[in-house]
Amino acid sequence: MFIGSVIISVITIIFLILSVLFKPTIKIKNLELQTFWIVTLIGALLLILFKMIPLKELFNSLTQSSSVNPLKILILFISISFLSIVLDELGFFNYISIKAINLVKNNQWSLFFIIYFLVAILTIFTSNDIVILTFTPFICYFSKKGKINPIPYLVMEFINANTYSMLLSIGNPTNIYLSASFNISFLTYFIKMLIPTLFASLASLLVLIILFRSELNKPISNIKITEIPLKNKKLVIINLIHLIITTIFLIITTILLAISNYINLEMWLIALICAASLLIFVLIHTIKEHDSLIKYTIKRLPFNLIPFLISMFTIVLCLNYQGVIGKIANLFINLSSNKYDTSLSYLISSTISCNLINNIPMTILFSNIINCANPLYLNNAIYATIIGSNIGAYLTPIGALASIMWMSILKKQEIKYNFLSFVKYGIIIVPVVMLFAYLGLMII
Repeated sequence: MFIGSVIISVITIIFLILSVLFKPTIKIKNLELQTFWIVTLIGALLLILFKMIPLKELFNSLTQSSSVNPLKILILFISISFLSIVLDELGFFNYISIKAINLVKNNQWSLFFIIYFLVAILTIFTSNDIVILTFTPFICYFSKKGKINPIPYLVMEFINANTYSMLLSIGNPTNIYLSASFNISFLTYFIKMLIPTLFASLASLLVLIILFRSELNKPISNIKITEIPLKNKKLVIINLIHLIITTIFLIITTILLAISNYINLEMWLIALICAASLLIFVLIHTIKEHDSLIKYTIKRLPFNLIPFLISMFTIVLCLNYQGVIGKIANLFINLSSNKYDTSLSYLISSTISCNLINNIPMTILFSNIINCANPLYLNNAIYATIIGSNIGAYLTPIGALASIMWMSILKKQEIKYNFLSFVKYGIIIVPVVMLFAYLGLMII
């Protein structure tokens, strides 16, 4: 059973990586499906089929009332995504982007920093995935119009979104999972991650400036954008009231999440109530305006995370049940004699592991390993893993689902940026960011 569970799990991960690299989607008639969750679902079903984990054990884990319940985590993430997507569909991100770009006066450095701060601010309060998916076509468009190289802006956008996503617990599914697993409140998380995020963002910005300084010194054609052509045209802010209401929903949700410990409400429940309330508003808007707001919003929700997260949870639960996790945890105990060693070992191993098995499976696996860590250095292990799960996303395209989606958008936009291009920049930026984030973590 022990060896069998390891073999099935390893084969599943290998096929997961192969599917991401060579066959990210399959088409069945008019239906296009992403393969990453199908592979993990098959692996989880095989473990259940060969009785390597009792169904009762799995059922109890999926229905437990604790915050680590993957169903609660999924509800929290999808609810937050819903709020962000509605804002995007109403044209908020495009509107802000157009206003910002039109301030540029033939200077690439001004354009670079405007996009940098715009991506940073929007990532903090929404989601790195949403920002990346929204800004990438926009950057490709204004680069063609201004006759400039889009690579500095695309790399900066991706690095920036995956760095500032560390700041709040809702910025990334991995943050949500780990903070929920160890009952870390919204405010506690923010206070602990503020300095590491600022250090990491400063480091990444300096490296990006050095890497792209020659490109950014080149002249740029005058850019004047009124509208961005999209395949599915957004509902460009026709009614300012709709936009204001949606923004208020997002602000209220963020505030309630911040004080969730004081009002004795779990974060997943707060997010669900706010998302459900906004859904009612969206339905009324759709019926009244006869538009496709609800259709586009629902279509863009990350539903494929549901089978993926539950399948990976099942695989890790099986490995834990068979005693595999305990053996891995023993290796970390030997490397964790103080807070410095603990932070460094978890930071390096989580960053590398992201690029072997993807950051979500890594997070689920490491949450079990961290449970065995020395209680004195538990927080160091948790926050180092959170940092690794975010910055690990920009080492290789395997690191995160956002990386996979980002690469597919670039391909559609006919931007020459392959696996080696991704790694070429990642291998330079990641070590520097890791070092600065580590120093930030040690300060607090």
